[in-house]
Amino acid sequence: MTMLLQTVRPNIVQAIRAYRVDDLMQAAEDVQQHFLYANLTGAQTKQDVLERIAESFLFPPHFGKNLDALYDCMTDLVNKAGAQPGFVVVLEQLPDNPRFDREAREQLLDVFRDAADFWAERRIPFRCFYSFR
Repeated sequence: MTMLLQTVRPNIVQAIRAYRVDDLMQAAEDVQQHFLYANLTGAQTKQDVLERIAESFLFPPHFGKNLDALYDCMTDLVNKAGAQPGFVVVLEQLPDNPRFDREAREQLLDVFRDAADFWAERRIPFRCFYSFR
């Protein structure tokens, strides 16, 4: 499974496409990187999505449930915890509806793109995969 991650740029946000969640989880484990998974089935709004991510990623109770707070949790908070081996993040079943439209999805994914850039500056791999429902 280690080969799987070698075929994906180390700091990227991309559609999950041909990858399976179980394979990504195993690949992360094989290279001892953090695997963060959020199943967003049932989430309808930006608030729902942020709450599910916070619960799934075990964010602290004071998480502000906004995009700035999400960025802080994905970068500064983790960076202050010490050396990091890398990250494989999966956001499965992002909503596609009028209450969470294309603009909302792009804003959310931009946070993960910014996090990928943050970690790239520190030479830490950060790969984020997503799917829509």
